[in-house]
Amino acid sequence: MRRWVLIVASVLTLGALSAVAAFRGEQARSADARWQDIAWPYPRDGWPAGRAFRCTSCSGDVELDVRPKIGFCNCDTGVADDDEVDRVADLDLISERFSPLAAGKVVRVADMTGRARAYDLSMTGAPHRIAIGIALSHRCDLLVAVVRGQGEAGAIEREALAFLETRQMHHWMMAALGGR
Repeated sequence: MRRWVLIVASVLTLGALSAVAAFRGEQARSADARWQDIAWPYPRDGWPAGRAFRCTSCSGDVELDVRPKIGFCNCDTGVADDDEVDRVADLDLISERFSPLAAGKVVRVADMTGRARAYDLSMTGAPHRIAIGIALSHRCDLLVAVVRGQGEAGAIEREALAFLETRQMHHWMMAALGGR
């Protein structure tokens, strides 16, 4: 009888632990499930295509493009100022008419440090959009991201940075930077 009690208790304990693990795994997946992979929206240029995502349940309809620029970062200073974000963040691929809304700020994503800056985008035949240019350095390499949407700049930036911090994106970013 004692043996059966021990077996039943072990089965119940394992079942409870499995349920907790499944619940936590589902929470992690649901946080990322809001962001859906979409096709890279830009023509080929001197840099490899990256990954593009859309989040329809974020602060409005938000799109995020991320790609590496290998060897394109100052090895000593990293991303030093807003002029560098203006130059490298691929905003010109979206619209040639963009203007900064304010000075940028230092951001950290995973083990990369850089700057983020908000912009006003003027696009012919499209509603007003806000964009956040993000440039992150990792050794002598650069990872750039542009997130754009119709919501408030701070909310759009928080959504994008939270997604870039996920384990899946960190893994992809490090692989895209050559696993360095």
